[in-house]
Amino acid sequence: MNIIDSERFFFRPYCDNDFMFLISLLQDPEMMRYIGNGQTRDREGVKQFLNWIYRTYESDANLGLKVLVRKKDNMRIGHAGLVPQTVDGKEEIEIGYWIVRDFWGHGYATEAAKTLRNYGIHQLGRQRFIALIQTGNIKSQQVAKKIGMTIEKEIILLGKAVFVYSVQDD
Repeated sequence: MNIIDSERFFFRPYCDNDFMFLISLLQDPEMMRYIGNGQTRDREGVKQFLNWIYRTYESDANLGLKVLVRKKDNMRIGHAGLVPQTVDGKEEIEIGYWIVRDFWGHGYATEAAKTLRNYGIHQLGRQRFIALIQTGNIKSQQVAKKIGMTIEKEIILLGKAVFVYSVQDD
């Protein structure tokens, strides 16, 4: 697995010691508002989510959600990663980013997304990336636009209207 880092933080794989951190993300109603079906997860649901992250690592250690750790104080500020997705039967790589609510508004999501896009292009040789963003999630849409993504289409996922943003590096 390659090292991924940006100016202010680095990405590292999840481990079992991050379970309580993941609970703090998946049990925050405001954080989960535009994720999946919009519902928070109980401990069992969090355990299933962590196992899904681990399975992604098994298929490719360079993919999957990674913990974002701020360099100046080793604070976990969220997670982000290149996540395999299937959209309309086509395999895609999503640039995913979740920032802990206390750290919203500091540009971390944009920095993470831009870092992941560059990593995917230069280290993994990928040219196309998507972001699946619910239509009401204006802040995440702004992040996608800042890294050069545009709306390709609208789909329904888990009963929610979702924009498929994409960017192609030619």
